[in-house]
Amino acid sequence: MEKLVVTGGAELNGSISVSGSKNASLPILAATLLTREPCTIRRVPDVSDTNYMLQILRSLGAEVERASGTVTVCAENIHADAPYDLVRKMRASICVMGPLLARLLEARVSLPGGCVIGDRPVDLHLKGLAELGADVSVAGGDIIIKAENGLHGKRVHLFGKHGPTVLGTDNLIMAATLAKGTTIIEEAACEPEVTDLVEFLNRMGAKIHGAGTRTITIEGVGQLHGADHTVIPDRIEAGTFVIAAAMAGKKVTVRRARAEHLESLFTVLRESGYKIDVDGDRITTGRIDNPTGCELITEPYPGFPTDMQAQLTSLFATVPGISVVTEKIFPQRFMHVAELNRMGANIQLEGATAIIKGVKKLSGAPVMASDLRASAALVLAGLCADGETEINRLYHIDRGYEHIDEKLMELGANMRREKA
Repeated sequence: MEKLVVTGGAELNGSISVSGSKNASLPILAATLLTREPCTIRRVPDVSDTNYMLQILRSLGAEVERASGTVTVCAENIHADAPYDLVRKMRASICVMGPLLARLLEARVSLPGGCVIGDRPVDLHLKGLAELGADVSVAGGDIIIKAENGLHGKRVHLFGKHGPTVLGTDNLIMAATLAKGTTIIEEAACEPEVTDLVEFLNRMGAKIHGAGTRTITIEGVGQLHGADHTVIPDRIEAGTFVIAAAMAGKKVTVRRARAEHLESLFTVLRESGYKIDVDGDRITTGRIDNPTGCELITEPYPGFPTDMQAQLTSLFATVPGISVVTEKIFPQRFMHVAELNRMGANIQLEGATAIIKGVKKLSGAPVMASDLRASAALVLAGLCADGETEINRLYHIDRGYEHIDEKLMELGANMRREKA
């Protein structure tokens, strides 16, 4: 096990490139199970979550090759059982359920694991698949799904307690591609990662309309074929680097980003006084002398993403005045708060709302990463803290950031990995 030691005070300067999207790669890789023909996926980030997904595909019988960010999958002969030992490591592994059901008319998938950031049920996934004609049961920790009479298109309402479900939308779209008739998903997730999946599926021969809106229509087809696809840039990684620049940067340019995917972040930063310059796929920003506190509420896309809440909480910890952060997607997603307070932050939790009183300076301390985005928030805090910050359980950050320490060191950050 490793830890990351961050020595604060170094000024970030220069440019950095964004990797392909982890959250887009996972369902796209799962979608290769829908065809017997080879598929090539480019710009797949080298993170542990994508590595787990490739292991799951291999365990299902697919042939997988990987070289320099390009993955080729040939799922000619596959079976329906996704193993517990792999699925338990990553919640997004649940997205193999839809393509297995569509292709084989059955699937057995262990209840998934991953980050512990509150209640994230798979009920909506199962409800949607049942609407298409699948029989669903749970036994021995496994979800067992069968569609002996095939899948049939239907109008499905997919809205949950905390808004639309991204992976549930992905699962239902993939299952519906090979269903008989037309499926209409109401209250679908419209995140860019869903749109990227749909673009890949349409390249495979699917007939899907409305991606990026709350209503998605899928006309079932008889079969899908192989395709070549390049994954979109990771908007959460891009946003994390933009926030790092705002906290500790002189002038930092984030390259290979899609600014249109980050408008909600730009709105919050501009309200706090930061200047954001956008030139095509390049975003430039840095520290300012007199930022102000701000209010932020996480919401489904195009609202502010829950996956950037922890990082922005870290920024607000040193912004003068009071900032208020309300988490509407995962109300319990505040495990980073206790660790930031160990570093001298002044953050009080009131239910699903964090009240942040900005302090002049944070102090380095040993802290514990509890989930992927919380670990990124601690790295950002360490960049501008006095002394050294030791971040333990580094495997959390390696789930979703490709060589984050190496990239930040290219900008001048002072950090190193050590054995924990």
